[in-house]
Amino acid sequence: MKELTTDRIGPDDYVLLSIGQRKSYLVRAEPGKSFHTHKGYVKFDDIIGKEFGTPVMSSLRFEFVALKPLLRDYIMKCARQTQIMYPKDISLIVMFSGIGPGSRVVEAGTGTGAMTTALAHFVRPEGKIYSYEIREEFQRMAERNLKKAGLADFVELKNKDITLGIDERDIDSVILDLAVPWLVVPHAYIALRTGATVVSFSPTIDQVVRTVEALRENSFTDAETVECLMRGMQIERGKTRPQTLMTAHSGYITTARKVLRESLPT
Repeated sequence: MKELTTDRIGPDDYVLLSIGQRKSYLVRAEPGKSFHTHKGYVKFDDIIGKEFGTPVMSSLRFEFVALKPLLRDYIMKCARQTQIMYPKDISLIVMFSGIGPGSRVVEAGTGTGAMTTALAHFVRPEGKIYSYEIREEFQRMAERNLKKAGLADFVELKNKDITLGIDERDIDSVILDLAVPWLVVPHAYIALRTGATVVSFSPTIDQVVRTVEALRENSFTDAETVECLMRGMQIERGKTRPQTLMTAHSGYITTARKVLRESLPT
């Protein structure tokens, strides 16, 4: 995300204008301009120079709060042409991958860059994401989203079919979100350093079965698949209960680690 040297809103900084728990807008504070909603407009000149967290009144006297955007805001409010991965799944993928500052990661496919944004955030300032995508229109949108989050410098976007091979070597993790992840597994083995991880996100169990079979056939160990279900809570004294609607199935996350072929029993 864009690094801010102070807690004050500067010209052209991205700001999250919030008007309640479930309604917010990610906007750029452009001098001399305004942001218009059905609750009235907010003048950016009224918030530039103010601290993040400052309330601001719209022209119709509705109170917004100007918040500093979090990683999840850049992800959930990115421009998109495809279904993006939810933070609940992104969080587990990052944890299972074992990546951190300085890691080198191969990702496919880029889509509109939600997962790419999260990965770049965690490997900076010295790491790199090599993100493969075969559709140029998705790649262009992903690049715009990465620039908005201030993370484009940590990503190399590659317009290539990863099922045909991976260019990089000594990679710390290969993270897959595509229809045929099992076709990438042999290439991932070559690209990864020993002990490194491969993590695959798939919406159907048939994809998972084929991927796990490929992992076992290509000298990966500790293959594990999980599903993450997240349910929010309705909090009100005397009426607290689970919310009626929840983010249930979105996909399965499969992870495994590379081992040397010579170390396997014959």
